[in-house]
Amino acid sequence: MTAIMKAAWGSLAVSIMVLALKAAAYWLTGSVALLSDALETVINVVAALGALVALRLSALPPDANHLYGHSKAEYLSALAEGVLVLVTSLLIAREAWASWQHPHAPETPFLGIGLNAGAGAINLIWGLLLIRNGRRWKSPALIAGGRHIMTDVWTTGAVLVGFALVPLTGYLRLDPLIAGFVALNILWTGYGMLRDSMGALMDEVADPEAVAELRKIISASAAGAIEAHDLRTRTAGATTFIEFDLVVPGTMTVQDAHAICDRVEDALRAHLGNAVINIHVEPEREAKQTGVPVL
Repeated sequence: MTAIMKAAWGSLAVSIMVLALKAAAYWLTGSVALLSDALETVINVVAALGALVALRLSALPPDANHLYGHSKAEYLSALAEGVLVLVTSLLIAREAWASWQHPHAPETPFLGIGLNAGAGAINLIWGLLLIRNGRRWKSPALIAGGRHIMTDVWTTGAVLVGFALVPLTGYLRLDPLIAGFVALNILWTGYGMLRDSMGALMDEVADPEAVAELRKIISASAAGAIEAHDLRTRTAGATTFIEFDLVVPGTMTVQDAHAICDRVEDALRAHLGNAVINIHVEPEREAKQTGVPVL
């Protein structure tokens, strides 16, 4: 089992444990704010299951029907998670409105606070770990899961602060008011997740800084060529796809041009890891003087 799959299984186990703590907190208190926090964690469990399926699919090698592999399955998982987050925000908003109309005092509030605080601490540690490892392993599913968990952490913190004020102030509508703010925060998070996932599925332009770094690598490793132009990149999970035209002297042999291409590909893969690189070799009359000059 790969490290990414182990992390995905760990996410599922952590989400179930955190859900149990938050559900117990709601059951003991009857607080709609704590219910909203628990509902968000239900989505964490569903998302962790989806991530497991997506990661298993994305690890499959290319086949006759998927010549570029299955790595975009992770973006589909992140997209589905974003939709679930939006649905959760609507459910929480509905519960908050019902409680606003009929407010009631929560029971055993401080025990509920203790359980939720413990769940929040577990989520904080695991969310930071997922984001760090997801970036290192270039896994969109793990990064999306980590970000979702971190929104859960901030939600839990806000709920705890506000919920603690209910018995202190005696203002019963503070409980559904907190839940309403939680719904808005989750709604914004879901929008961000959908935007990022759709951008990746539509092959959105890569980060300009990352592209600039690729240009530097090509320039430094293509000695013997004249320039590289029409650089295009996209990512799918942990795989980066790169295409560009490499201009060489018209008298250069195919063997020498091929050697330059191999050198450039090795340098790019040393920087990116898993990459699919297509280089189109052109004679010097095709130079555009607007691409990457070779050092």
